[in-house]
Amino acid sequence: MSTALHEIGRLLPVVGFLAAVLVLAKLCDDEGLFHAAGVYMARRSWGAGQSGESRARRLLVTVFLIAAGTTAVLSLDATVVLLTPVVLTTARTLDVPPRPHGYAAAHLANTASLLLPVSNLTNLLAFTTAGLSFTRFTAAMSLPWLFAVAAEYVLLRWFFRRELRVGAMDRPPPPPPEIPYFVLTVLILTLIGFGATSLLGLEPASAAFAGAAVLAVRAVVRGHETPLGILRAANVPFLIAVLALGVVVSAVVDLGLGRVLSHVLPHGTSLPVLLGIAAVATVLSNLINNLPAVLVLLPLVAAGGPVAVLAVLIGVNIGPNLTYPGSLSNLLWRNVVRDEMTARAREFTTVGLVTVPVTLLLAVTGLWLTCSMLGLH
Repeated sequence: MSTALHEIGRLLPVVGFLAAVLVLAKLCDDEGLFHAAGVYMARRSWGAGQSGESRARRLLVTVFLIAAGTTAVLSLDATVVLLTPVVLTTARTLDVPPRPHGYAAAHLANTASLLLPVSNLTNLLAFTTAGLSFTRFTAAMSLPWLFAVAAEYVLLRWFFRRELRVGAMDRPPPPPPEIPYFVLTVLILTLIGFGATSLLGLEPASAAFAGAAVLAVRAVVRGHETPLGILRAANVPFLIAVLALGVVVSAVVDLGLGRVLSHVLPHGTSLPVLLGIAAVATVLSNLINNLPAVLVLLPLVAAGGPVAVLAVLIGVNIGPNLTYPGSLSNLLWRNVVRDEMTARAREFTTVGLVTVPVTLLLAVTGLWLTCSMLGLH
């Protein structure tokens, strides 16, 4: 019982942070942020006299930029649930194949979540274990994030090269987007707040709660949302499930799984060792899902310092692009795109086999280089 209470106490701040980010993403959607993003993508990709091939490729670039930013700032759930439908609608509006752009959103929901502690629940857990400040965590993961996102773009563009050459009908240009300046300002200030609170020795969660509170009060006052609706946006059943999962995983580790994995995991901070740690995290994520995988692995690598923790994070964030069970976001994405495009499990894994090995290698190499410069080894 004491072990369970200890695990719940350890996870409560992380779960509270997650709740604030979920509410923030939902309120941004209510303010029209994702609709404006869709209109921007359509206008940015249209262009008078352009061929269908040109539009498809321009849209892919724009999807990468917006999806990577959305995932980093508002978490992967926002990219999967809120942005992906907008991406597919934009592809249909431009009369270009949806699959390259849909898969880009799926992969970036995982891969582009490497950057900030708030980008993924796995990041929040690793952030707590690594003992780094918000800014130092972000600095360490910036190069891995850039390498990984760039690799995803090159490889997905190559994999879907035939579909990106399909012609499109000539259509009138979409109207200019109505930019939600208020919500953008709140997001920018919240992002600045993450770094500022960390420098002041405060919990970055306070900035997330502040940003969510500002948008929540505005939504309630304007009659666009109710307190109950805001509570639903926090997804309390999911938060409880995370706490329960943490307790179960802790018990399983104590029963012997931890000892088995401790013999499998390499030790040290050299590049081959970090690649080995990320590979183990990748395999485990696809066997038992990345959330229990990170809960199992973090206590085992914590003694190796923050660089080992971040190597696990790379594995559990990029690795799930191999299979649907690898992460909850994959399963959510599959449900979101069901009516717009085919996304069979075999095809999902085929795309993952093309991208994951290269992306993982480059991201871990970026981590090793960055941590060498920052003195985190």
